[in-house]
Amino acid sequence: MREQAEFGKLVIFGAGLVGGSFALALKAAGQVQEVVGFGRSLSGMKQALEFGIVDRVGINPGHEIPDADLVLIASPVAQMPEVMARIAPYLGERTLVTDGGSTKMDAVAAAREFFGGRIGQFIPGHPIAGAEHSGPAAARADLYRNKKVVLTPLPENTPLDVARIRSAWEWCGAQIHELSPAEHDRIFAAVSHLPHLLSYALVYDLAQREDSGRLFAFAASGFRDFTRIAASHPEMWRDICLANRLPLLAELEAYRRQLDALYAALEANDGGRLNDVFTAARAARRAWASEAEK
Repeated sequence: MREQAEFGKLVIFGAGLVGGSFALALKAAGQVQEVVGFGRSLSGMKQALEFGIVDRVGINPGHEIPDADLVLIASPVAQMPEVMARIAPYLGERTLVTDGGSTKMDAVAAAREFFGGRIGQFIPGHPIAGAEHSGPAAARADLYRNKKVVLTPLPENTPLDVARIRSAWEWCGAQIHELSPAEHDRIFAAVSHLPHLLSYALVYDLAQREDSGRLFAFAASGFRDFTRIAASHPEMWRDICLANRLPLLAELEAYRRQLDALYAALEANDGGRLNDVFTAARAARRAWASEAEK
């Protein structure tokens, strides 16, 4: 490891896709000297060791947190409060904590509860680089390369501490953006959480039908593309939906109104209305795809 590594000791809670890829990316960049991992299962942590994600498996946060430069909480969002409670008593003066959760208002509320006067050491984050697979075997050093990472700094964060977290993600190859926690949750309810909910709902609905085998037998690329994210980790997405419940309910209601409008157009045999919606949607999708490729 290079002597000029920016981070001496990184502690990760969750060595799967998010946490494992973060550790591997910093290692590949030569910007961390030691990675210590905590996880829910012994088998998962053994894998993290075998894949070179962590150098050691942590046992007691009291032994590992005080001298850590950086702590990444990469557990499912429902487990983050428990992790915060475990590490809060041991935060070192220079220890910065960030997270990889898909919801931010709940993470900030938990951090305020458990970190108290040391809330300034918590800089919330969200890497936008998911995949259907999970666990240490899914982690890879290039996961965040040219992908967006959203930071949602708090009023108590110093510019220097925010810059250090930004630097960590930049070493992973990510493009950094900043939002407020509330704006983050509103946006991702629309463009991430709602699509997952809809994908799960469609697959579930078809799977419950008597002729489900026949339906799936004839499903082709359109169905595969739309339902790819229904292969994502159920526990993780259950927790995300509940954590962002109110913004997601608002988006679901807006989508339901759109479905009702399409239903009415079909019922009225209104091809013009369908064409208007489909044309506008195609134009928006093409514009987004073109911009995303730049």
